[in-house]
Amino acid sequence: MPSRNLFIMDLFIVITLALLAIMGIIVGVSNDAVNFLNSAFGSKVASKNVILSVAAVGVMVGVMTSSGMMDVARSGVFYPDKFSYQEIMILFLGMMLSNIILLDIYNSLGLPTSTTVSLVFGLLGSALALALYNVWGGDTTYSIGEYINSANALGIVSGILLSVVLAFFTGHLLMYISRIIFSFRYTKLFNRFGALWCGVTVAGIIYFTVFKGLKSSGIIPEELIAFVNDNTTISLIILWAGSSLLLWILQRLKVNILRVSILAGTFSLALAFAGNDLVNFIGVPYAGYDSYMIARAADAPIESMSALANPTQANFWIMCAAGLIMGVTLFTSKKAMRVIETERKLSSQSEEAPTDSEATMASRGIVRGARALNDGLATITPNSVKNFINSRFEPLSEEERGDVNYDLIRATVNLTAAAILISIGTQLKLPLSTTYVVFMVSMGTSLADRAWGRESAVYRITGVTTVIMGWFITAVGGFIIALGVTLILAYGGNIAIIVVTLICLGLVIKSNFKKGKPEKEAEASAVAKIGDTLKQSPEEALIAYTEQVCSSMERVTVIYDRTIVAVFKENRKVLKDMVREAEEFYQYTRQQKYEIMPLLRTLQDSDVSTGHYYVQVVDYISETSKALLHITRPCYKHVDNNHTGLSKEQVYDLKRINDRVEEIFGEINTMLRTRSFNNMELVLNKRDEMFDLIDEVMQNQLRRLRDTGGSSSANMLFFNILTETKTMILHSRNIMKSLEHFVDQKQ
Repeated sequence: MPSRNLFIMDLFIVITLALLAIMGIIVGVSNDAVNFLNSAFGSKVASKNVILSVAAVGVMVGVMTSSGMMDVARSGVFYPDKFSYQEIMILFLGMMLSNIILLDIYNSLGLPTSTTVSLVFGLLGSALALALYNVWGGDTTYSIGEYINSANALGIVSGILLSVVLAFFTGHLLMYISRIIFSFRYTKLFNRFGALWCGVTVAGIIYFTVFKGLKSSGIIPEELIAFVNDNTTISLIILWAGSSLLLWILQRLKVNILRVSILAGTFSLALAFAGNDLVNFIGVPYAGYDSYMIARAADAPIESMSALANPTQANFWIMCAAGLIMGVTLFTSKKAMRVIETERKLSSQSEEAPTDSEATMASRGIVRGARALNDGLATITPNSVKNFINSRFEPLSEEERGDVNYDLIRATVNLTAAAILISIGTQLKLPLSTTYVVFMVSMGTSLADRAWGRESAVYRITGVTTVIMGWFITAVGGFIIALGVTLILAYGGNIAIIVVTLICLGLVIKSNFKKGKPEKEAEASAVAKIGDTLKQSPEEALIAYTEQVCSSMERVTVIYDRTIVAVFKENRKVLKDMVREAEEFYQYTRQQKYEIMPLLRTLQDSDVSTGHYYVQVVDYISETSKALLHITRPCYKHVDNNHTGLSKEQVYDLKRINDRVEEIFGEINTMLRTRSFNNMELVLNKRDEMFDLIDEVMQNQLRRLRDTGGSSSANMLFFNILTETKTMILHSRNIMKSLEHFVDQKQ
């Protein structure tokens, strides 16, 4: 048996892989495993704890079915028999470390990613790196192409791509048919035929989850599985009849069978997720552990890891531990709850569904093309058919819909379509991207439900295309980073392994354990909170509204002051931070414009007379944030491009302007905090004085231009700051006047 010292570095690698596996589970569940919770939370089918409990049980059952998927990490994209034991360990470590670097980059840039895609292309990059290392080192035993299982890798990549398209159209078709049958006002018809419809859902879930997903677990008798496989049509009919009968009985007992179906779908999707995606988190570390144990049991150094091509025999306790960590993360991860919001906003039935996505030329073109196609189809469709279809899609009012993102019918379709597709992928041992399957099903059902109206379609399409583009960026980025990291480990030896590992562990700690900024999370739902308080107490809504305005103005004050000072000192880092702050604030104010419409609909008759003040203040704050952004961006660009700094005279003049701005904002913030506008006249006088000062400073600068010239870029920046500052103060004054009238009306 090899010496114990021979495996010291390998033991270090195995321990590192184990730590990365635990962190991978936590990060993975927080980022994309929560997709199976979206439908239940979006439709508010049950309390948070009930939903999480059902999902946690599904996860625990699902991890017992993922043994087959573990083979993807061991031999899915490369031939293990072409690599030695040492090379395999470097391959697995290189893939995991590059995955950490990739996720850190994506988190920093705020780009979407997929753990499935990063796994597949990370393994491809690492395998290619070692193939190149061997060939460049003079090993002519195999060509580069013989190291890579190109046929299987192509099948996996094709499966992921196909799942994205298939998920969208499957969700769209099922939702369209379901809505034609039941419409949005489905209660009466559903009481008569709902058990049959839900029976189809439950039967499909049972078949693909139990008889496909659990067939290799040993839980289901082999004789029963064989019968079902040999008599698929009859088995499905029996399942549908039995499920429909059971649901009909529950319906007669006054049980809401839609809620039963959604919770069953949540369980099934959690099970399918765990069975399919667990390989993304622990597949590579588990393969590394198996390799280590195989090497320790050998009597000589292993030149071929062909044993990895054998089916995985998963350790029961390791799988249980993984499932337990996933379940605990569901209940404890605050980030997991925040991740849900992107999909819920994009799929919400509300026409004013807010989104942070900027409209693009492509999204505008798609919308125009879709409208043209729809108009063409409308001209050849009989009016009677159009009228019938339109009657089935007549939306509910805000009062009828309540505060849910979508109804129970759509939630059921979301879960059914996603669970079946993922279960099929697991059965075929294709590591589908659960994130994108669930996301695209949700987008397909929302499109079929006519949630993508003309007011929001262009933004929703932009959001969808951004997520899809993130897939391609993940693939390319994961491949390149894994290729580079693995080459560094191969050529650098033990020193490189230790150094790169420590760097990546530091990135994990920095990305996942640093404190966030809770005040921004509170801002994100400020308008929604005002709407809630308005329903309960107009007085409390007034307090919440003025607090929101005050917080916004104080934020403007800080960003403006720090920007001007940083320009004087040519502090690039601070200016970069201020641009980021200003952009976030501007996006926040744009989102408020979308959120204000549902708020206005909640106004009582006594509040209608003051409703336009809500609109005015939101609009003025948005314009103020835009002027602030037009100051911070040019300032950062000027310093970042290493242009000539401002002259002493320009710095002196801007200091005078900044002092006046601080005085005005100080008075404004004091009045906002006290909700007393007795000093409004004083603010107006200071505003007029500042405008006179701006005119004076501009005239001074024009004289300096005539006499000495100076830097063109610095002069343009100087005039831009003055102009946008004047605009910002004008809108700030308008905010105060509107809020004063609003408070007077309320009091």
